[in-house]
Amino acid sequence: MNQLSAKQNIWQVIFASSAGTLIEWYDFYIFGSLSAIISEKFFPPSNPDLAYIATLAFFAVGFVVRPFGAIVFGRLGDIAGRKYTFLLTLLIMGGSTFAIGLIPSYHTIGIIAPALILILRLLQGLALGGEYGGAATYVAEHSPAERRGYYTSFIQTTATLGLFVSLGVILVTRTSMSTESFNEWGWRIPFLLSVLLVVMSYYIRIRLSESPLFAQMKKEGKTSTNPIKESFGNKENLKLVLIALFGATMGQGVVWYTGQFYALSFLQKTMNIEFVQSNIIIAVALLLGTPFFIWFGGLSDKIGRKKIMLAGMLLAALAYFPIYYTMDNIGNLSIKKELASEFRIESNSHKNDKGELVQVSTRIHTYDDQTILQETGDKKEITVSRTNMIYLILLVFVQVLFVTMVYAPIAAFLVELFPTRIRYTSMSLPYHIGNGVFGGLLPTISTILVTTYHNHLAGLIYPVAIALICFVVGMLLIKDRKGEALNSVRRESLQKVG
Repeated sequence: MNQLSAKQNIWQVIFASSAGTLIEWYDFYIFGSLSAIISEKFFPPSNPDLAYIATLAFFAVGFVVRPFGAIVFGRLGDIAGRKYTFLLTLLIMGGSTFAIGLIPSYHTIGIIAPALILILRLLQGLALGGEYGGAATYVAEHSPAERRGYYTSFIQTTATLGLFVSLGVILVTRTSMSTESFNEWGWRIPFLLSVLLVVMSYYIRIRLSESPLFAQMKKEGKTSTNPIKESFGNKENLKLVLIALFGATMGQGVVWYTGQFYALSFLQKTMNIEFVQSNIIIAVALLLGTPFFIWFGGLSDKIGRKKIMLAGMLLAALAYFPIYYTMDNIGNLSIKKELASEFRIESNSHKNDKGELVQVSTRIHTYDDQTILQETGDKKEITVSRTNMIYLILLVFVQVLFVTMVYAPIAAFLVELFPTRIRYTSMSLPYHIGNGVFGGLLPTISTILVTTYHNHLAGLIYPVAIALICFVVGMLLIKDRKGEALNSVRRESLQKVG
């Protein structure tokens, strides 16, 4: 294969792998992006705070089961192949997301509604547990050693871009109809649209060939017959798994979810920033930050994965409290001077979820920095000025920079840590425990801490502590292997751990 065709081939591999992974992240994160509405639709209305925490818990369930998906599909990927395994995960994810858009509300079918949501979230988590390891391994095994961090960083962009696309689709849907229509049925559209994206991605992926390293091992009869036993029953490999978890993926997971999902939750539920404005803030910050995945991925090929990942964890741990303190003050009405207050009753009545006709009464407060508070019944929404909106975008953007530092090199780091015959299984488990358990539980744990201690910054205790622990472990135990041949004899025999 000449140089030109080789380049074309790697970009085809990256595009096909990234497109499918992006769509799976889109499917997975629609639920989180719409968690405030989902809590109203699928849970009893008697306790809104409890309903929201329950929704976050269901969101977290999808993360908690990801390690099980990593084991199931990782084993399948190491035995049957990378390509067909991530085709299967794509279909499971897409089907589950589409089904969520069809489930009737709690007011229609009662307790069956949250039960169905839970089942589908479990399926989503299992599918995602098998997707990432397959895509990252597939791209890495096609990449030249000296550019592995750069090429695999395109896979790393898909999680953030999936969240960005989900926010974009939600915003387009929301702004194309009235608030009442969106809350009543329009929120289902982003879920239902996923079926079109899945069909497109499946068509792209089905045309790919198998990973060359795996195909060669299969041809030579060297594939693993029991990758789970080899991955976790082997003392040397198990030690690598634990180092990957406690020295890299655990901290990377909490930084990722703090900088993106907790930031959105903080804006909407703690600061009460208006729905469209809060989503725009996150979306713009993600758009600005995404190119840095590629930059840090390429940089890791030059200076190593370890330095960049651990620097991101340390910077995040040191900066979170000042960042969120500043964000909270922007929305703190107690330190602002109220200029005017207006009370009005909307002339247009609408039906609630029970089909009852209700009138909307609203009180609008205007403050000296152009902040506007709109109170409708028990619901409060704050619209900040353009200047404060820019400040919030910048504060979230800084958090996204930390995300790119810890996340861009992680795929190359994990791929280089484990031998080819059990790579899919070995790298998937620590990645999904770090992200699925430690990271995925972050929104729920942090919300509970804020609710319990009535302190808006209490939720940061968890990610800061985890990031610092991971930084110390990583400094002591991680050794860079950037640029090593993935099928080298030393790596395959696991002669060294450190």
